[in-house]
Amino acid sequence: MPSGAGTGTNPIHNKKPKKKETGEEDETDKAFKLKQAADKKAREELAKKAGGKGPMSGGGIKKSGKK
Repeated sequence: MPSGAGTGTNPIHNKKPKKKETGEEDETDKAFKLKQAADKKAREELAKKAGGKGPMSGGGIKKSGKK
């Protein structure tokens, strides 16, 4: 048999993940989604605050005191 022939009938090669039903969400899923949304909103606000201040370090290339 040539390589690749019959691979569709072999159950070892047909491992597709089962789809989760989208209609069912338990309390932990709802709480997780709410927490993710709150974290995302907080990160966006922090990024907006920090955006206008310029670079964090103003040193550039640091030189030693020796000449």
